[in-house]
Amino acid sequence: MLYVPERLSLRKSRRKTRRRGVTMRIAIVSDIHGNVAALEAVIEDLQRTSPDLIVHGGDLAHGGSSPCEVVDRVRELGWPGVMGNTDEMLYAPEAFAAIGASASVEFQRLFAVIGEMAAHTRAELGEERLAWLQTLPRMLANEPFALVHARPESLWRSPGPEASDEELAAVYGTLGKPIAVFAHIHRPFVRQMQGLGVINTGSVSLSQDGDPRASYLLLDDGEPTIRRVEYEIQREVAALRASGLPHAEWAAKSLVSAKFEMP
Repeated sequence: MLYVPERLSLRKSRRKTRRRGVTMRIAIVSDIHGNVAALEAVIEDLQRTSPDLIVHGGDLAHGGSSPCEVVDRVRELGWPGVMGNTDEMLYAPEAFAAIGASASVEFQRLFAVIGEMAAHTRAELGEERLAWLQTLPRMLANEPFALVHARPESLWRSPGPEASDEELAAVYGTLGKPIAVFAHIHRPFVRQMQGLGVINTGSVSLSQDGDPRASYLLLDDGEPTIRRVEYEIQREVAALRASGLPHAEWAAKSLVSAKFEMP
């Protein structure tokens, strides 16, 4: 079962794509977070939608039962993509520690929990996979879109669906494409402004919009559709509990509720 919350008409982008003869159908898959069950369901849906190009928006490994399997699968598929904040956290723990040190008292517990989970995932991934994560670029551009994980200058902070048109234009207009795509917030949305469409892909795993299904973006001739894909959540819950990942119960609870909850 699929759910499409909003569509966006970008007819100028469509004409440009046709005229230049570039890829017509593009899928953007982001925030897999080590959830191989959700990734497999999305890959199956991609076989049905048959995009010409598939790219990823980062946050591949942290937070799920199968970080190695997810990284290896994405590499095997050859998907180009961008770095996410948790990808950076895994290969550069000192950067995460610096951000955590400046967090408010309210969020100190959250950063401590994430740090413990990241240490476990880092050890599982090993040096070669971590080195590969470090090679991911921070921005990817094609016609008619540009992709960043959060915002052009930051992997960690981005606007949400409640942001004004003015804020979105100020943040993403600098990317210089008629469609700006980002991920990070786990809440998909589509916004049309004068000369600019801003789209959030949602997340394959750990959705925070109340819908536990996997989410990804399909651009068809510049027309965006948010695809929602059902997967075996209880399979991932069981795998989390057996994985040895610290705070696995918190991750499992977040998967099922599809809402952010403090640990």
